[in-house]
Amino acid sequence: MRRYVVAYTATDSGREAINLATALVRRQGGSLDLVMVLPESSPYSGAYPRPESGYDAILSDQIQEWLGEGLRLVPDDVTARAHVRRAESNAEGLIAAAEEFGAALIVIGAGRTSVFRRFSVGTVASGLLHASTVPVALAPRGYRRTEPVTRITVGLGNRAGADDVLHVAMDAARRRGLALRLLSLVTLDSSDPDAVSRAETQMKERLAQAETMLAGRVTAQVAHGRSIEDAIDALEWDDGEVLLIGSSRLAPHSRLFLGATASKVLRALPVPMVVVPRGYRSAPLPTDNPELSEAPELFDDDGHQEA
Repeated sequence: MRRYVVAYTATDSGREAINLATALVRRQGGSLDLVMVLPESSPYSGAYPRPESGYDAILSDQIQEWLGEGLRLVPDDVTARAHVRRAESNAEGLIAAAEEFGAALIVIGAGRTSVFRRFSVGTVASGLLHASTVPVALAPRGYRRTEPVTRITVGLGNRAGADDVLHVAMDAARRRGLALRLLSLVTLDSSDPDAVSRAETQMKERLAQAETMLAGRVTAQVAHGRSIEDAIDALEWDDGEVLLIGSSRLAPHSRLFLGATASKVLRALPVPMVVVPRGYRSAPLPTDNPELSEAPELFDDDGHQEA
């Protein structure tokens, strides 16, 4: 059973992450791990005197209340657990949790630093997109959908790493029984009048490759505009669609890095984006994991909660 780590906070961003994770997991089965990351050090350490009024108990009660609220947002047909982890940063805690659980994906909600963008790359997203060893799914602002994903689009360029993300997208579409759209984005540039025709030739080759696994369920499209944002805006998007994109060629092997083009796509995209590390291949499913077969108490000593 696949496990998805959800970056949970008791905010709109946390709720959007749960919605997206639910939509992704419903199509193929699996479970969600809601992870709330707390600082390693107490806010009352160092220069501040520690209160004598049971602060730790109050904080623990509040965290359990937040996690309970998060679990209640998950539909009854989806298995979910909640965890508390301490780390130097949210990104570090989420990556450690994903490695601990053998998770296939980390899901986060949109930042809140801009009211005009669908997704704003905040501190947590930036940290994950520089260091995660597993794909990261990014929910756009206001994402409410929890029904299963209906189509996968994969963004393909002409640089190293395009085949990696294509293979991941093909495998994801095959496992979920979904249609796959191959997409190339081209900015119109008078200095390169053949860019569109070159992209169309390349897409025909990749379409033939994808058809070997997904016969009859693959389409290909070259979108162009004066800018990447214009090309994105001109496309039709299903409400239940997600876009897969590979990390920058500048990323170390098996790590994420969001390049300039992908950053522009993210800010204009009306649907969720999944960023795939360079050289990534889906890991084998974990086996003999006691957490998948044993139902723990509502909360255990490690701050673990289950729906």
